[in-house]
Amino acid sequence: MRAAPVSAPRETPTSDGILAAILTSLSDDKAEDVVEISLRGKSEMADHMVIANGRSTRQVAAMAEKLTDRLKQRFGVISKVEGKEIGDWVLIDTGDVIVHLFRPEVREFYQLEKMWMSAAEAAAITG
Repeated sequence: MRAAPVSAPRETPTSDGILAAILTSLSDDKAEDVVEISLRGKSEMADHMVIANGRSTRQVAAMAEKLTDRLKQRFGVISKVEGKEIGDWVLIDTGDVIVHLFRPEVREFYQLEKMWMSAAEAAAITG
Protein backbone atom coordinates (compact mmCIF):
# COMPACT_ATOMS: atom_id res chain seq x y z
CA MET A 1 0.00 0.00 0.00
CA ARG A 2 1.37 3.40 -0.99
CA ALA A 3 1.61 6.23 1.48
CA ALA A 4 -0.33 9.38 0.77
CA PRO A 5 1.84 12.12 -0.73
CA VAL A 6 3.14 14.56 1.82
CA SER A 7 2.06 18.11 1.09
CA ALA A 8 4.62 20.86 1.24
CA PRO A 9 4.75 22.62 4.60
CA ARG A 10 2.79 25.84 4.65
CA GLU A 11 4.13 29.08 5.99
CA THR A 12 2.44 30.61 8.98
CA PRO A 13 0.39 33.45 7.56
CA THR A 14 1.18 36.94 8.84
CA SER A 15 -0.32 40.09 7.37
CA ASP A 16 3.10 41.26 6.15
CA GLY A 17 3.89 37.83 4.66
CA ILE A 18 0.55 37.70 2.88
CA LEU A 19 1.07 41.25 1.61
CA ALA A 20 4.51 40.36 0.23
CA ALA A 21 3.10 37.25 -1.49
CA ILE A 22 0.27 39.31 -3.01
CA LEU A 23 2.65 41.95 -4.34
CA THR A 24 4.90 39.26 -5.83
CA SER A 25 1.94 37.49 -7.44
CA LEU A 26 0.64 40.71 -8.96
CA SER A 27 4.10 41.60 -10.26
CA ASP A 28 4.48 38.12 -11.79
CA ASP A 29 1.12 38.55 -13.53
CA LYS A 30 2.01 42.00 -14.92
CA ALA A 31 -0.46 44.00 -12.82
CA GLU A 32 -0.25 47.74 -13.44
CA ASP A 33 -0.37 50.75 -11.10
CA VAL A 34 -0.09 48.67 -7.93
CA VAL A 35 -0.71 50.69 -4.77
CA GLU A 36 -0.38 49.38 -1.22
CA ILE A 37 -2.22 51.26 1.52
CA SER A 38 -1.60 50.60 5.20
CA LEU A 39 -4.87 50.34 7.10
CA ARG A 40 -3.26 49.87 10.50
CA GLY A 41 -4.82 52.37 12.86
CA LYS A 42 -7.37 53.38 10.20
CA SER A 43 -9.60 50.32 10.12
CA GLU A 44 -10.26 47.13 12.06
CA MET A 45 -11.14 45.19 8.89
CA ALA A 46 -7.58 44.57 7.66
CA ASP A 47 -3.95 45.65 8.00
CA HIS A 48 -3.35 46.40 4.32
CA MET A 49 -5.19 47.19 1.11
CA VAL A 50 -3.76 46.60 -2.35
CA ILE A 51 -5.22 48.18 -5.48
CA ALA A 52 -4.04 47.23 -8.96
CA ASN A 53 -5.09 47.27 -12.61
CA GLY A 54 -5.28 44.63 -15.26
CA ARG A 55 -5.51 45.58 -18.93
CA SER A 56 -8.68 43.56 -19.62
CA THR A 57 -11.46 41.66 -17.89
CA ARG A 58 -9.66 38.43 -18.80
CA GLN A 59 -6.40 39.57 -17.18
CA VAL A 60 -8.18 40.85 -14.05
CA ALA A 61 -10.01 37.52 -13.60
CA ALA A 62 -6.84 35.51 -14.28
CA MET A 63 -4.80 37.55 -11.78
CA ALA A 64 -7.49 36.98 -9.15
CA GLU A 65 -7.59 33.24 -9.83
CA LYS A 66 -3.81 32.85 -9.68
CA LEU A 67 -3.52 35.03 -6.58
CA THR A 68 -6.09 33.05 -4.60
CA ASP A 69 -4.52 29.75 -5.70
CA ARG A 70 -1.02 30.90 -4.68
CA LEU A 71 -2.21 32.10 -1.26
CA LYS A 72 -4.02 28.81 -0.66
CA GLN A 73 -0.93 26.77 -1.65
CA ARG A 74 1.58 28.84 0.30
CA PHE A 75 -0.36 29.75 3.44
CA GLY A 76 -3.53 27.68 3.40
CA VAL A 77 -5.49 30.94 3.21
CA ILE A 78 -8.97 30.62 1.74
CA SER A 79 -9.87 34.01 0.28
CA LYS A 80 -13.34 35.39 -0.29
CA VAL A 81 -13.70 36.61 -3.87
CA GLU A 82 -16.37 38.82 -5.43
CA GLY A 83 -16.71 39.95 -9.05
CA LYS A 84 -14.38 37.47 -10.75
CA GLU A 85 -17.06 36.34 -13.19
CA ILE A 86 -17.40 39.83 -14.67
CA GLY A 87 -13.78 40.94 -14.28
CA ASP A 88 -14.31 44.71 -14.10
CA TRP A 89 -13.63 44.92 -10.35
CA VAL A 90 -12.58 41.89 -8.33
CA LEU A 91 -12.47 42.08 -4.54
CA ILE A 92 -10.29 39.53 -2.74
CA ASP A 93 -10.52 39.37 1.05
CA THR A 94 -7.70 37.39 2.64
CA GLY A 95 -8.59 38.53 6.14
CA ASP A 96 -5.48 40.64 6.80
CA VAL A 97 -5.16 42.09 3.30
CA ILE A 98 -7.93 43.35 1.02
CA VAL A 99 -7.13 43.33 -2.71
CA HIS A 100 -9.01 45.27 -5.38
CA LEU A 101 -8.25 44.41 -9.00
CA PHE A 102 -9.73 46.74 -11.62
CA ARG A 103 -9.87 47.46 -15.28
CA PRO A 104 -8.34 50.98 -15.59
CA GLU A 105 -11.63 52.73 -16.50
CA VAL A 106 -13.44 51.25 -13.50
CA ARG A 107 -10.62 52.16 -11.13
CA GLU A 108 -10.59 55.73 -12.40
CA PHE A 109 -14.35 56.00 -11.87
CA TYR A 110 -14.32 54.80 -8.25
CA GLN A 111 -10.94 56.29 -7.17
CA LEU A 112 -10.89 53.95 -4.19
CA GLU A 113 -7.39 54.87 -3.03
CA LYS A 114 -8.46 58.45 -2.33
CA MET A 115 -10.93 57.18 0.26
CA TRP A 116 -8.19 55.54 2.35
CA MET A 117 -5.12 57.70 1.78
CA SER A 118 -4.21 60.99 3.32
CA ALA A 119 -4.58 64.03 1.06
CA ALA A 120 -0.79 64.16 0.56
CA GLU A 121 -0.59 60.48 -0.41
CA ALA A 122 -3.49 60.77 -2.86
CA ALA A 123 -2.02 63.92 -4.43
CA ALA A 124 1.33 62.14 -4.93
CA ILE A 125 -0.40 59.34 -6.87
CA THR A 126 -2.60 61.56 -9.02
CA GLY A 127 0.20 64.06 -9.59
